[in-house]
Amino acid sequence: MAVPVIDFSNLNGEERAKTMALIANGCEEWGFFQLINHGISEELLERVKKVTSEFYKLEREENFKNSATVKLLHDIAEKKSSEKLENVDWEDVITLLDDNEWPENTQSFRETMSEYRSELKKLAEKLTEVMDENLGLPKGYIKKALNGGEGDNAFFGTKVSHYPPCPYPELVNGLRAHTDAGGVILLFQDDKAGGLQMLKDGEWLDVQPLPNAIVINTGDQIEVLSNGRYKSCWHRVLSATDGNRRSIASFYNPPLKATISPAPQLTEKENQQVDDTYPKFVFGDYMSIYAEQKFLPKEPRFRAVKAI
Repeated sequence: MAVPVIDFSNLNGEERAKTMALIANGCEEWGFFQLINHGISEELLERVKKVTSEFYKLEREENFKNSATVKLLHDIAEKKSSEKLENVDWEDVITLLDDNEWPENTQSFRETMSEYRSELKKLAEKLTEVMDENLGLPKGYIKKALNGGEGDNAFFGTKVSHYPPCPYPELVNGLRAHTDAGGVILLFQDDKAGGLQMLKDGEWLDVQPLPNAIVINTGDQIEVLSNGRYKSCWHRVLSATDGNRRSIASFYNPPLKATISPAPQLTEKENQQVDDTYPKFVFGDYMSIYAEQKFLPKEPRFRAVKAI
């Protein structure tokens, strides 16, 4: 059993219907799939690999080696106990937003990542249109919901992470298991060093590195908007003794003020009681709960935000 790999370029040809069905299956049965031929040039992706790797080496590696996480791990290892670091991740991370401070010491970083983020946002919006069509929603419905109802208000953040070699991978996670809070997540992962896993039918499966593919997963808000047809998926990153895994995850999320609820077209059932699993809520309220419960089951988060 392997995470689906879908040729996105086939949406424009004779295999459109088949490709739409593959994406529907990826959203409904997996919550994870990989896109190839997605329209982002290999030349740009190669530049992204180059500048993010250079950035880590130049601006982050030494700081990570001297970090509290590294010290904690060595302290536990010296005790030779079975204790595990449960509340930290073996991850170096920065977040890129249009209006926050970006690295300045790595040549071409800002230029390259700005171009990449622009292309990736277009891909996210194309995917929401595919989801609309597959769900039988009006064109632009999910995009409008993720933009707070009007304009270009979606939150689009990019998390640049590295998972350095870990001397004691049995004692700490690369990234603890969780579902993502937001809308559509687009991941450009390392094409050599593995470690990303998703939970499928109670089994952890590797999301295999695939050169220049974009890994897609659906977040909690897509689960709500689809009234549960699409599920956000549990995933994690394992630490390893070798490699220095690069991970660039971008999040197409609602603004904090957006109101999220299941699409009415998916809840209107004749002579049937509407499923109230997914309440109507303000995304900022959900994020306040998620900040405290990210690594806990998601269902109590929905119940908690319902009670607000």
